[in-house]
Formats: sequence, structure tokens, C-alpha cells
Amino acid sequence: MKLHIFLLQAGIAHAALRFGCSTVSIQRLDPLVEPGNIPSAHVHQIVGGNAFNATMKGDIGEQGTCTTCVYTEDFSNYWTAAMYFRHENGSYKRVPQYPNAQLGYEGSDDSAIKGGMTIYYTNKDFNSNGDQYITAFPPGFRMTVGSPTVDNVNGSKPGLRYTCLQTILTRGYETPDFPKEPCPAGIMAIHHFPACWDGKNVDSPDHQSHMFSTVKGGFREAGPCPASHPVRMPQVAYETMWNTTAFKDMWPKDGSQPFVWSYSDSKGYGTHADYLFGWKGDSLQRALNDTCMFHGCGSPGMQGILKTQTVADMNACAVENTVEEDTEGWLEQLPGQGMPMRISA
Repeated sequence: MKLHIFLLQAGIAHAALRFGCSTVSIQRLDPLVEPGNIPSAHVHQIVGGNAFNATMKGDIGEQGTCTTCVYTEDFSNYWTAAMYFRHENGSYKRVPQYPNAQLGYEGSDDSAIKGGMTIYYTNKDFNSNGDQYITAFPPGFRMTVGSPTVDNVNGSKPGLRYTCLQTILTRGYETPDFPKEPCPAGIMAIHHFPACWDGKNVDSPDHQSHMFSTVKGGFREAGPCPASHPVRMPQVAYETMWNTTAFKDMWPKDGSQPFVWSYSDSKGYGTHADYLFGWKGDSLQRALNDTCMFHGCGSPGMQGILKTQTVADMNACAVENTVEEDTEGWLEQLPGQGMPMRISA
């Protein structure tokens, strides 16, 4: 794709999207960083379209039959590592996710999203949807943010943060590493992706170089794009609510931080996330060109520029596990760290 195509289409975009997606799969697959590997190195929690598999190519928006996201035209996949609690006795248990109460559909019946994440596509910042043209991602686009190899604060990037939740509704101080004390309402992990594109490549060898980050974090407006990456795209961000409250009475006696990512990171600086674009047709661009804001773009029970589905339909969509291994209950080791597995045919 050539940059002049986008310049010819230039207009003003105003929309900002915020929506929930329930869990579509929890297993060791990573079609971006480890395409074709069954299994991948560590467990991921994935939301979005049910085309998710070990090797994903082409226009993902045309490959799935259902999606766990509220918008029925969004077959993208969004994923991060899974979080585990490490007991003093050396065993591990996966930390469950819970839905974002700010979305308004976190009840205890069919209105409750099953695990999952909150997804954002913003143009300016958390409070305004801006006044510049935003180009939607093209088919085949993918990117990652962060790196599991980062193990100190100097390597931490803006926008990759944690919040120790005081209640399910309030937000507070962000840290680049895991909170050091029990959090009353759990831990929120936050991932902000870059929004400046080179205008040519839908991917790059490291899945990051085709994008440039001017992210400042905290849903503040990102800085201007450089000449090398001149195309402004929507600011994608994830919020994952990890329900750590079940482990508050198991906090280690020595006061050490007991949570780890599934790749054995107990500091949290290596937090990272993956994005694989899969919106059908022009649905994302159509939304970005609208004047809607969050629920006004469409949500369960509310009409908007985008088509929506019920939470029950979101929860009903799933991917059958390719890697058959225990990821739940108390485990002697993290999956991938010497545990036996069974591979489906």
C-alpha cells in the first residue's frame, strides 16, 4: 500500500472505541512470534475471533465464524501472557480475569463477560476523540509491544504499566512493575501500542519496526508521528483485570511479590502484548470516521455505528485447544517449564 492512497482519503475522524471481549482461548500458541510452533514457549490468554491458531496468514477478518468481542465485525485477535500466582510451596495457579465494571455488563449471569479484556481504539486521549484523520489498519496487519526479555526499569516503555486496584471501579497510580502488596480489587495490566505507521509494511521481522511509538501512557495524547512513520493510526490499548483477591490470604510470609507471568517473569518489566488485525471490510475505518465515543459507537442493548452482539453470544465463541495440557488448578511448574503435554491431531 502506498502512502498517497491515504492522503487522498484524508478527512477528519472523531470516534473513540472502548469495548469488552471475552476469552476465546487460553493455551500455548503464538502465531506472531512463534508461527507454526505447537506449543509456543508460554501460555497466552487470547480474545477475539475464533480463527486463532498456530499459523495465521492473510485477511483474518474473513476467516472466523464468530468473535468474543462485542462488535460482530471485529475478528481481530488480542493477547497477552497469562498471570500465575506462585505459592510458598513452589506450586502455581493461574490468576482468573474478570470483566471491566466500567463497561456496565459484568453481572453474575449471562450478562457477565467470561474473563477477557477491555480493548481501546482512541484518536486523541481518554477524554477526547480528537480532530485529525486516523487511518485504520489494513488486512494482514500485525504488531507486538514490549518484550519478555526486559528485566529492569530502564528497559520499561511508557504505556506498559500496572495499577493496584483499590476497588473494581477506581483507578490509581501506575507502576512499571508488579505491585508490591496485596491489591484490594486485583491488578490491572495495561498495554498501549504505538500508533505511527510507516505506511508500507503490515509487519516487520521484529513485529515492531514498522511502527513508531510516541506513547506517553495514561491515555494521554501521543506525540506527533515522525517522517519515517508518518501515518497516524488508532491508539490500541488493552486493559486486563486480574482477580488476585483469591490469593490475599496466601501472601508469602517474607512479604515477597508472588505473581509471575507465564514466562517466569516475577518483576513485571517484561510485560508484552500482541495484536492481529481482523476487522471485516471497512468496518473499523467506518467507525473511526464517525463521531461516536465509547458506548455511543454501540454496546449490548445500544445501537451505534457498529453492529453488536449479546454477552451470551460473545461467551459462546471459543477455540478448541490444540495443546492439551493442564493450565488450571495447582501446578507443580508453569506450563512449558518441563511439564508433559498432549498435542491434538
